[in-house]
Amino acid sequence: MHVRVGGVTHRLWRAVDEYGDVLDVLLQEHRDTEAARSFFMRLLETY
Repeated sequence: MHVRVGGVTHRLWRAVDEYGDVLDVLLQEHRDTEAARSFFMRLLETY
C-alpha cells in the first residue's frame, strides 16, 4: 500500500494476525522488500 506523508510517497507494510489485528507497521520511503521481510521475521519471533 502507498501513502503520502508530507507530500512524499511511502510504502506501508502491516503485520496482521489471523484475527485481523494489526501487530505492527513499517513505513518506508524507498521500497526495500528484504528489509521489510527481515523486520517482520523478527516480529514473528516475538509472537
